[in-house]
Amino acid sequence: MITPEMIQRINALAKKKKEQGLTEVELAEQATLRRLYLDTIRGRLKSTLENIEIVDDPKQAVTIIGENDDLKALVNEPSAYTH
Repeated sequence: MITPEMIQRINALAKKKKEQGLTEVELAEQATLRRLYLDTIRGRLKSTLENIEIVDDPKQAVTIIGENDDLKALVNEPSAYTH
């Protein structure tokens, strides 16, 4: 989980890198924080995409489910939807 303090630290390291450069320890910290940030964003996006339900016909809905980057489409039973 990304906290506001982590984002502030990422920004502070980026600013310092532009102004005067970073030490080896700071470069490692920056890489770790960036990786954590990107993994969190990707996880949230994947979760959002896995929960999308496409409804073209109110009687039939298609749910997209991703497993290991292999997407499958499942058609829900029409009886599950009523008007």
